[in-house]
Amino acid sequence: MKIRNRLNPSQPCFSFEFFPPKTDEGVASLLRTLEDLAPLEPGFVSVTYGAGGSTRDRTVELVTRIKQQTGIEAMAHLTCVGHTRDELRDLLARLAASKVENVLVLRGDPPQGQTAYEPTAGGFRYAEELVRFIQEEDFNFCLGGACYPEGHPETGSRDEDLKHLKAKVDAGLDFVVTQLFFDNAFYFDFVERARRVGINVPIVPGIMPITNYEQVQRFTRMCGATVPMRLALQLERVKDQPDALVQLGVAHATVQCMELLSRGVPGLHFYTLNKSPATRMIVSALRARS
Repeated sequence: MKIRNRLNPSQPCFSFEFFPPKTDEGVASLLRTLEDLAPLEPGFVSVTYGAGGSTRDRTVELVTRIKQQTGIEAMAHLTCVGHTRDELRDLLARLAASKVENVLVLRGDPPQGQTAYEPTAGGFRYAEELVRFIQEEDFNFCLGGACYPEGHPETGSRDEDLKHLKAKVDAGLDFVVTQLFFDNAFYFDFVERARRVGINVPIVPGIMPITNYEQVQRFTRMCGATVPMRLALQLERVKDQPDALVQLGVAHATVQCMELLSRGVPGLHFYTLNKSPATRMIVSALRARS
C-alpha cells in the first residue's frame, strides 16, 4: 500500500525508521525488533541509506525482506550521492520488481571523510532533481521527502530552506517527514509557514526518544535541532544514570506525541536507532490513552 493512503489525521499511523545492520546477525536482530513492534500495528517502516550510498544493496534487500516476510509496509530511502542516473534507474527498477511501493527521496550525506557534498558525474545535485527523474521515468512509487522544522544546517535561512522544500514537493512528493525535534513549537510554526507558501502535502513529525546522552549531543550538532533548556538541564542531571535517562527521554517524547496527536498530525515517525523498548513504551502509552 502506498503510504500517502495511510496518513490521515482522523486515524494517524505510527511508523518506525531503521538503518541496515552490517552483519547477518544484525539483520536477524533487526527482524526480531520488528517482531516486537508488530503488535503495535505500524503503518510502515523505513530503511535508511548509508552516507555516500554505502548500504545500497543492504537497504534494497532489507526493505524487500520486510515487505515480503513480515507483511509490514516498507519504504526504502534513496539518495543522490554516489550514484549516476543509470545506477539510480537500476535501483528503482529493483525496488519496483520487489513490489516495494514507497521511496523516501534524499540528497544524502557526503561519504565519510568528505565534508562538502559533491554531486556524482552523471548524477544529481539535489533531491528535487531525483524526484523529477523518478516521475519522468514513470515509476509508480509513492514518494516521500525530508524537511527541517528548524532549517537545514546548510541553508542560509529558514525561508530559503522552505523554498527548496516547495520545489521538491512541486516536483512530485506525496508527503514529507521532519527531522527530529524536541520542541513542538518548531513543528507547528513550520507547518504554518509551509501551508502559507503552498506546501499542502502531509507533514509527518519525526520523533527520536532520547536514550543516550552522548548520542543526543551528537545528533543535535549534526542536524541543528534545539534541546529546550529545561530538558537539557534534566538530561545533564541524569546523564550518568542510564535507566533514569531513558525514563526521562520516554516521558518527554510521550508528552510531545500526545500534543502532536491532539492537534491533528497525520502520523508519527519514530527514529528507533534499531532498538524497540523506548518506542514500544511510548506507542503503548499513546494507544492506552486513545
